[in-house]
This record gives sequence, structure tokens and C-alpha cells, in this order.
Amino acid sequence: MKAKVSILFYAKKAKANVSGLVPIYSRITVNGKRIELTTGRFVEISKWSADAGKMKGTTDEARSINSQLDILKLKIIDAQMELVHKNVPVTAESLKLKLTGSAERPRMLVPIFQDHNNKIKELIGKEYTAGTLERYATSLKHTIEFLEWKFKISDIDIKQINHAFITDYEFYLRSVRNCSNNTAVKYIKNFHKIIKICLANDWLDKSPFSNYKSKIKEVERTFLSEEELQSVLGKEFKTDRLALVRDIFIFSCFTGLAYVDVKNLTNSHITIGIDGERWIYTHRQKTESASKIPILPVTQMIIDKYADHPQSVNQDKLLPILSNQKMNAYLKEIATLCEIEKELTFHIARHTFATTVTLTNGVPIESVSKMLGHKNISTTQHYAKVLDRKVSNDMLLLKEKLAQPPQLRAVNS
Repeated sequence: MKAKVSILFYAKKAKANVSGLVPIYSRITVNGKRIELTTGRFVEISKWSADAGKMKGTTDEARSINSQLDILKLKIIDAQMELVHKNVPVTAESLKLKLTGSAERPRMLVPIFQDHNNKIKELIGKEYTAGTLERYATSLKHTIEFLEWKFKISDIDIKQINHAFITDYEFYLRSVRNCSNNTAVKYIKNFHKIIKICLANDWLDKSPFSNYKSKIKEVERTFLSEEELQSVLGKEFKTDRLALVRDIFIFSCFTGLAYVDVKNLTNSHITIGIDGERWIYTHRQKTESASKIPILPVTQMIIDKYADHPQSVNQDKLLPILSNQKMNAYLKEIATLCEIEKELTFHIARHTFATTVTLTNGVPIESVSKMLGHKNISTTQHYAKVLDRKVSNDMLLLKEKLAQPPQLRAVNS
């Protein structure tokens, strides 16, 4: 886009010197953004024409000052054209640097990326989670390693980042880092956020992502079938450790809460709902959206079981949950003991709630979406796979309705 540049000379009354003379300034506006530079000349305010932007009269002093202003205007235009010829974006900042003779300081990618990550770190628990910081830290690490792999450098001027840079980075993630499609796309998405910061600050004139396209491939969600869920639910364990992990996993299967949201639960999150029954009212840490979930009998049993647990009492937690890493490690043991061949992780409980516990039993997807704390129902459709059994049940109802076909009226011959 061609820059719109306007030039105005004016007398700055607020900076009058001891002799009463006021300095003449040039005001340059580039696409609505202003810069001001002194011309080094002074004038009596009564001799200055604000409308013409020059000194009044034809005196030697007036001719000298006005001639200098004309030369300065040409200098500004020449500086603008030189930036255009060098393919440097014409901005208020670049034009000022050109006119003042200051060398333009290159803006490097890594410090900008690191500054972004530092701000996330300061906002953990307020706007971001530790997991978000970890993902961006890993993204920065991959970016630095890519720069070394491709260019043999440790950093790069952001103005050198173009479409080829993005496609080469994606290739690096898929080949050298062996990332799956969705993982590679997510790292590129993180990098895109840094580029958006540069664009917002006018450090870049054009986005290198303009012609770039990528797409997340839908992944089939793993969940427990009704038989598998009953197997875990009814299994007797010889160790309290596995029994605890199983109970909290089952709690998530019947509430749909993710690990971090279960971990954050306290007794204050239990309240009386609109139906007079006990509900869990909380906010998802990932999206900050509200989740309101009725407490089912099995959920209440687990809450009661651990109400007096030392960890629950001392830490004011609803349940004495272990670290996510330990939970997932012990769930693998539980899967083996229950003869479940799926790779059991804590997040599978959330998928199980969405499918086996709710949708399969006829709970409308709108209600499931609200309990899961999703902001739109399309997200729920990814999590909550409509099972063949549900489709079969729906079609059986349709068959019953169509069992008695309407009588056809006879056609008159």
C-alpha cells in the first residue's frame, strides 16, 4: 500500500526563546501518524503565516527562511522516494530515521518472541496457564533451532521473514522434528502470533503468512465404552494408590472436568442448582468459560469418600488429586489390570463423559456443550462423537413412527 505523506511547517509558540522568537517545526504525517522535526530557524510570531506555512513578506530574512523550508520539503520527498526504491516501508519511524541520519535499528525475532513469553509468565494464573507458557517456550526453542539448521544463525531481522521462511519452518518441523500435522500446525500458529505482534507495532509492513494455508486434521477421540467404564468402576485394587487414581478418573468421567479443573475444585464450588439438587459450579482454566454440572450419585459417593482425606482438609481441596504425570502413569497400570488395550490417560475421562456417559444416553448435545464449558457447539461436536449405538437407537424410534404407513387413496379410473 502506497504511503500517504503530508508536510506542514508551523511556528511552535510554546517553545519561544528569551528573545520572544518561536522555532519553526516541520510536521510530517505518514498514514495518519505524525512526527515533528525542528528546522533550526526562528521567527517573530507576527511575521509568520500559519495558513501558508511560511514567513510573510519579501525581506531578505523572509526569502532566506522560506527558501530553506522549500529545500527541506524537497529533502523530505527525496527521503521518501529513497525508502520506496530500497523497498523499505515508508512509515513515520523509518522516515524520521532517514531524515535525522540515524541508522535504522534492526528488530530481531528472538528478543520479540522472548518478550512475549516473559509477559505470559507474569500473567500465569491470571490470563494464562503454565501449560501455555511451556508451549510457547517450546515454540521459541524450535524457532531458534530452525534458524541454526537453515541459516546457521542464532537470530534474524524480522524484515527478512517471508513466505519461504514460513514454509521452510513448517518443513523443518515435519521432517527434522518429526512433528505430526496437527503439532506442526500448532507451532506455526504460535509463531504467527509473534508476527501479528510485529504487524500491530508497524515493525512489519506485510504479513509473511498472507498466502500460507494450513489445516488441523480432525483426530478421532479415544474414550471408554460402557463395558470398559464398568470394568474400571467395579475393579477392586489391592493398593490405595490405584484406588484413589481410579476414583478421581471416574469422577472426571461423570463430570467431564479436565485434570486442572478437578485439581482446582474446592468445597465452595459445590452449590444448589436451579432444580434444588447439588451442582458443581466452576470455570475452566483453559478457556475461562463457565461449567455447571449436576452431581450424579457416583460423583457424590467419591466426594463423600475423600471429604476427610488429610490432603483435602489441609489444602482445602475437594479431592486429593496427584500430579497429572503420576495420574497418567498409574492409569496405565489400571488399564492393564482391567484388560483395556487403549492407552489410558486422564483426558480420556472427559471424552468418555461426552460420549458414553451423556450423548449415548440421550443427553442433548447443547446440554453436553454447556457442561463441558465449550463456547460453541462445534467444539463439542469434535469431542462428543455420536456413536453407532446412538444412531441405531435414533433410527429405531424413526422406524416405530413409520411402522404404520398412511393409507393410499384409490385412484379413480
